[in-house]
Parts: sequence; structure tokens; C-alpha cells
Amino acid sequence: MHALIVIGHHDPESLTHALAAQIAEGLADAGHSSSLADLATERFDPRFGLADHAVHRRLATAPADVLREQARIERADALVLVYPVYWWSMPALLKGWVERVFSNGWAFDYLPDGRLIKKLNGLPVQLVGLAGADAGTFVRHGYGHAMATQIEHGIFDYCGARVLGSALLDHSESGQSLAHLASARSIGQKLFDKVAISA
Repeated sequence: MHALIVIGHHDPESLTHALAAQIAEGLADAGHSSSLADLATERFDPRFGLADHAVHRRLATAPADVLREQARIERADALVLVYPVYWWSMPALLKGWVERVFSNGWAFDYLPDGRLIKKLNGLPVQLVGLAGADAGTFVRHGYGHAMATQIEHGIFDYCGARVLGSALLDHSESGQSLAHLASARSIGQKLFDKVAISA
């Protein structure tokens, strides 16, 4: 099985990148393959522009960079998003990737009569967010519920994907990086076990 790991961080030396590498190692431990989509290094443009708006209105085909991303997802058996939590959500780089790539006509069909056709056919998705604050802060502010509403339901369920899990690795600036790296490796090792269980 093959997983596409999408990295939503601008710094290749970041803990986010290290977590993505550990997820890939965990997948390899379990006999699976993976590829990394390092959005910043690849210079993916996250800005939803006029060309994307034309795609949404079904007036044009998707630009070449979007078609490449869609093809990478289509080659994968699971999608893993690894990102820092910025302002209680994913960073603009990754959010823009979602906005442009999960387009009308590819990820979903929004029909003129108001019907919605979900087109991702149960694509398994694992979310891995890296947070600076401690778990208590996120609990007090209802972040788990917010993440489930805006990301799991608002993006992936809307398109017919299956979120296998949302891992929030908290307190990342307190020297717990070794524990987080071990958690990330475990996520990779168990990813396709979770896919089989949820199928």
C-alpha cells in the first residue's frame, strides 16, 4: 500500500518535516511505501485565483499544478497531512492546497439543483497536527471539536473521504520532540491497519 504524506510547513528543518519523515519510516517498517509532498520546497502556489474560480464554476479545466497534485492523490491508497497548528487550524500553505486541489468536479460535484456528489470514494485520511500549546489549553478552548468540525467534517467528509484519525501532538516547544517522533513513527506503522479496520 502507498501513502501520500503532505507537509504543510515552510522550513525543511522543522519538527513538522521530521515527523513526516518518521511517518514514512513507520510505513516502511510495516512494508508499505510513501511519497512526500513538501509543498513549500516544491513551491506550490496556495493562492486560490481566477483560474481556480473558473474551475469551481465548471468553466475551465484545472491548472497543471493542480492536476499534478490530484494525480498524486489518485496514486495513493491513503493521504496523511502533517502540519503545525497556526491560529487554531492548518497553515495557509496547506489550506490553500486543499482549496485548490479538492476542486468542484474532482473531489465533489456540486450540481445546479443543489445536490452534492462526494467523489473521493472513502479515501483514507490521517491528520497530524503539531501544536505549541499544551493539551489543557486545547481542551479548554474546544480545539478538538473545532478541528473535527472544520477539517474532518467540513473538508474531508464533504468530499467523501474517511478520516482515520486526528493526532494532535501538543507542547511541541517544550523539548518533547523525541516523544513526538516516536508517536509519528507509530502512526506510520499502524496507518494501513486502521485503513483495514475502517473499511
